[in-house]
Amino acid sequence: MSEAPLAQLCAAFGHQLHRAGIPVTPERSARFASVIELTQPREVEALYWLAKVTMCSDVRQYEIFDRVFHQVFRGEFDFSDFASDSIESTEVPVATSGEQNPGDRRESESSESSPKGTSATPGTPSVEDQDESEISVLAAVSMQERVNDRDFSQLTPEELVLIRRLVDELPLVPPRKTRHRSRKARKGNRIDFRATLRASHRTGGEPIRMINRMNTTKPRRVVLIADVSGSMEPYARVYLHLMRGAVQALGAEAFVFATHLTRLTRPLATSRPDIAYKKAAQAAPDWSGGTRIGNSIKTFIDDFGRRGLARGAVIVIVSDGWEIEDPEILGVNMARLSRLSHHVIWVNPRKAVDSYQPLVGGMAAALPFVDTFVSGHSINALNDVMAAISGASERRVTAC
Repeated sequence: MSEAPLAQLCAAFGHQLHRAGIPVTPERSARFASVIELTQPREVEALYWLAKVTMCSDVRQYEIFDRVFHQVFRGEFDFSDFASDSIESTEVPVATSGEQNPGDRRESESSESSPKGTSATPGTPSVEDQDESEISVLAAVSMQERVNDRDFSQLTPEELVLIRRLVDELPLVPPRKTRHRSRKARKGNRIDFRATLRASHRTGGEPIRMINRMNTTKPRRVVLIADVSGSMEPYARVYLHLMRGAVQALGAEAFVFATHLTRLTRPLATSRPDIAYKKAAQAAPDWSGGTRIGNSIKTFIDDFGRRGLARGAVIVIVSDGWEIEDPEILGVNMARLSRLSHHVIWVNPRKAVDSYQPLVGGMAAALPFVDTFVSGHSINALNDVMAAISGASERRVTAC
């Protein structure tokens, strides 16, 4: 195997797997390159397992993967032949993976009536087509690196599609709370005297074996409240996608507000994304309207929070803090919300600007009652939001 840049080699390997029928995305190829840089494998066997756990998502893909891996990494063809016809001579069967989507099937059907193929369908592509496929794969990997720090308000429609896929990969880990119930544990933090004394009856009354117990935990409720007014519209599209993932993965509660509050938990629980977003848009007619943060928080507390939805919960508010009404209303209701909830996280994209200082307006009134203050303006900044949610075990922490 001839030497080649790592990113190009991983992209070419993912391209070969895709052509063989394994639905490898550019994100997986980029992840494979990152894993290689992190672990620095010295043997082909180690590289084999790194590639397998990164590129495969179904045991039915293993046979196809082994064939392609041996061809690429065990010297059966040279990497310089990636854009040549010699690759076409390798006999790699097309996988019947369960991950193939309807779009891939339509492309397969169209390839039967055309002499040319694409990187995702069998056929007899020309050298020029393969060059274009290689360029497109590398461009997709480069695009992901480019959008990681890009502000959501500056994204193109094509980049927004990629952002939605990246949001799906974010780790949604709920914070934990200690339960009153405990269980036996070898390394528990306290002695179970009753169980220890009962066990001592078998050893002549001598408590030879100490039985310990430890407290159990359960997930805390997570409530997301997003501003969908005109000033937050570029960010609302991304956070609506994140809210749908939180509703389905964590059982979270989802609300949006502009001039008034709307609950979107049930619409976003729909399994099909297009239907879920359509229902959400229909449920919130004030989308891209004005901003009444204080009254929206008051409505949440009066109608949902005091009844139990906010008690002991982690509240995530996504808003730039622009308030068209008296900021004092927001301050009063944020104080109420802080007393009800366990932890309040405020996500403000304007915080990403170095010169930003929340000294006036709604943000200044709300900030004294916020436990964690983050920007969340990009994919990398969303990782801070995820970390703040999963780590919301303390009542008050330093703002990120």
